[in-house]
Amino acid sequence: MAKRILIVDDEVQLVEMVKMRLEAAGYEVISAYDGQDGFDKAKKDQPHLIILDLMLPKMDGYKVCGLLKNDARYSKIPIIMFTARAQEEDERLGKDLGAEEYVTKPFDPKILLSKIKELLGE
Repeated sequence: MAKRILIVDDEVQLVEMVKMRLEAAGYEVISAYDGQDGFDKAKKDQPHLIILDLMLPKMDGYKVCGLLKNDARYSKIPIIMFTARAQEEDERLGKDLGAEEYVTKPFDPKILLSKIKELLGE
């Protein structure tokens, strides 16, 4: 059975590009384009991993990450923060909230894929 990955990002073209690459690598991909939708889909679809942008409409990535990591039902889902914000304090805040990895945009798809495989124990 394919591992399910949830991508939460408001850049539609970016989501489609990452989705194509992940599907080509054998993953099932779910997309959400704002924080609230991403949070709801994370709870409903129980993905194996979440790629989460920080700057999102409705609810930012920090809040989504914090809510999921503070709920025992979802706290084990690895989260990769995926953002153009490359400041050290942004990365530290993401890690403090429980994000396992931090990938800055523009990104190298091979690095993203290797982090995904590592977090999923593949």
